[in-house]
Amino acid sequence: MSAPPEAPRKRMAYIALGSNMGDRIGWIEKACNEMDARGIRVKRTSSLWETEPMYVLDQDRFVNGACEVRQVETTLEPLELLDALQDIEKSLGRKKLIDKGPRNIDLDILLYDNIQFNHERLTIPHIGIPEREFVLRPLAELIPDKPIDPSRPWRLTADLLDALPPSKTPLTTMTPLSSHHPPIQALNPSRKTHVMAILNMTPTPSPTAARTPLGPTIAAFLDAGATMIDIGGQSTAPGTPEVPLDEELARVLPAVELIRARLHDPATRPVLISVDTYRAKVAEAAVAAGADIVNDVSGGSMDPDMLPTVARLGATVCLMHMRGTPATMGSLAEYPASEGGLIAGIARELVARVRAAEDAGVRRWRIVLDPGLGFAKVGRQNVDVLRHLEELRNWPGLQGLPWLVGSSRKSFIGRVTGVPTPKERIWGTAATVAAAVQGGADVVRVHDVKEMAQVVAMADAIWRY
Repeated sequence: MSAPPEAPRKRMAYIALGSNMGDRIGWIEKACNEMDARGIRVKRTSSLWETEPMYVLDQDRFVNGACEVRQVETTLEPLELLDALQDIEKSLGRKKLIDKGPRNIDLDILLYDNIQFNHERLTIPHIGIPEREFVLRPLAELIPDKPIDPSRPWRLTADLLDALPPSKTPLTTMTPLSSHHPPIQALNPSRKTHVMAILNMTPTPSPTAARTPLGPTIAAFLDAGATMIDIGGQSTAPGTPEVPLDEELARVLPAVELIRARLHDPATRPVLISVDTYRAKVAEAAVAAGADIVNDVSGGSMDPDMLPTVARLGATVCLMHMRGTPATMGSLAEYPASEGGLIAGIARELVARVRAAEDAGVRRWRIVLDPGLGFAKVGRQNVDVLRHLEELRNWPGLQGLPWLVGSSRKSFIGRVTGVPTPKERIWGTAATVAAAVQGGADVVRVHDVKEMAQVVAMADAIWRY
């Protein structure tokens, strides 16, 4: 009997991604989706970095990144992989008029397994890697401790990056939010902080409590300076029962649809819509109705379908740090010093959530982080998080990602200030919002939009210039 055919061996390669025409991030995402469709599975991506052009300087700024791919359905050799990538470029309409000139999409093989390959059409490792920060920086996110040249195993990717002279214009990551709003540039020191307004669609606490009509509430948020509106239909306060799926959908979707309808009015300022949910079906329905961002307090841990759903939708997701569930998190606030303490615990667990999202197919450039104030953190622990936010931003594995901070009216503010009523915690909240901006937050989530927008404007003037 003849031996059964061998299974195709998985090949691993690293591909450079670039674009400087039109919807630059959109072109890169289309190229990644096309690779997936052709069996060139995108396993992980770097952040996307905005960079000045190199070589041909009279052209627009580039968006550059890198991805790790595995060819699981084929045994493409290097030249066959090159042919496939060039065919993807062609299918997306690339026309190469000037060498190293403008292009809507550029896909280059940087590394292929652990081989050296020389051909008139292709050299592996790519000859431009050592001199190009726009290649090395994203590659160092993926494989900082991997040698580029197999014949020089002591020269690691991170070493090559460190050896480059500082850029005249520092590179910044880019996190897309929607087609109608610029991406977050989390490493741009002059970026402005987003004010996210909280739109709570849960029932009012008593039958006699009056709710302001939705339209005027949204208009007031926008007039006060909100750039995002976060819509929630399920309270995450301790002891609050979980509502049925249909009820959460009935609460959230009309608000999404109303805000999205307003955006069709040319006189209305663009606003980003976030849906605050840990259910994949709510996230999917909300994105279909027009939401831009999925804000999951569980970091994708409470619903196993959430991260694959967000990946399939191509939406930006905010992964918050939490332990357990809203019902159990209060008893899970121990961060032993032997394991690094509070900040190390939060960072380590967020790194794990980022990796889970990447494993599910979420592009790294679509991830926002939230330290989860009040969630599995009690009392002064929340103050410590605000004090060490910059340390979290610079933690290995979390660098370059944008951060959302939600401190508004929370109980730790009441304990510090002695104000028991949440609605009266405006002054304490203002201090935490200013601290969040100083620590590097990109988004602050607030109830009192008018007041906190003023705090943000002043804090940006002090720390973002």
